[in-house]
Amino acid sequence: EMFGGGGRSSLPGLQLDVSDPSPEASVTASPKAHSAMAAGGSTTAVRGDVGAAGMDVDEHIAKLFRCETIPETAIRWICDKAREVLTDEPNVVSVQAPVTVCGDIHGQFNDMIELFQIGGVVPDTNYLFLGDYVDRGLHSVEVVTLLLALKVKHPQRITMLRGNHESRQITQVYGFYDEVLKKYGNVNVWKMFTDVFDYLPLAAVIGGTHFCLHGGLSPSLDTIDHIHDLERVHEVPMM
Repeated sequence: EMFGGGGRSSLPGLQLDVSDPSPEASVTASPKAHSAMAAGGSTTAVRGDVGAAGMDVDEHIAKLFRCETIPETAIRWICDKAREVLTDEPNVVSVQAPVTVCGDIHGQFNDMIELFQIGGVVPDTNYLFLGDYVDRGLHSVEVVTLLLALKVKHPQRITMLRGNHESRQITQVYGFYDEVLKKYGNVNVWKMFTDVFDYLPLAAVIGGTHFCLHGGLSPSLDTIDHIHDLERVHEVPMM
């Protein structure tokens, strides 16, 4: 299944039901969805994990599904855990079908919840997100925090790629920086997230046949091996 963008499409070897949720939609996750998402699965990496700072990923996920802004200390913990997971992923991630592919979310929390309601809960459904989690919408903080928390909890069930908005320069123009400043009174959380963005993979291949990435390719990149050779852990170059 593929969500994001408009219209309907079909690709060989994938079951697609393309949906284009309205930005004005008002959708909240049901208690059942909350509990199902937070529940552990066979691929769970952190199950009720309470770290040195007393952090519990399940507690964070439950709050984030209610679109609650969690404390700065919790953000730091999630970002640290997510960076550990992302460090082990290559520039081009191999993803097995069936998988639900999702396009830009851009801080639209209700649309993201609707995607989960239609596509199924993690870890029952595998997801591939193509980037642009932040900016433009009103809930970029909650969107990206929830996705990273789910990545920490179920690293094999959710794949997050980097979009052009996952950068320091772009987020200072299109809203994420200002949203963090408004909600936390400082830019510490923005720095934490933008540091994690540097570790996001650049592309994915589904079932060895479908190549997925956020945007276009440089003409200097002729093969997937060339993408693997890139040093991705830095700010996106601005042309």
